[in-house]
Amino acid sequence: MTKLISKREKIRAQMKSRWYYIFWGSATLAVVAGQIYVGSGFRRMANTIQRVLDAPLMIEIPDIVPPYESRPRFYEDKMIIR
Repeated sequence: MTKLISKREKIRAQMKSRWYYIFWGSATLAVVAGQIYVGSGFRRMANTIQRVLDAPLMIEIPDIVPPYESRPRFYEDKMIIR
């Protein structure tokens, strides 16, 4: 008889309330939802970067530097090495 009582006490000690399952269930859902949100953000960022890299890049380089009198103002900048 004492063996049955001790088993019953062990079973009772291991019973979890419904709030335990509600807490861990909601915590799990929050983590999964956060992972999905971050993953979708990374996917959007990767698609945007891919579109930028796929676009043609056009750089205009003047063939000849114009004479000093007709140079635009940006040629007079002190940061330009002559």
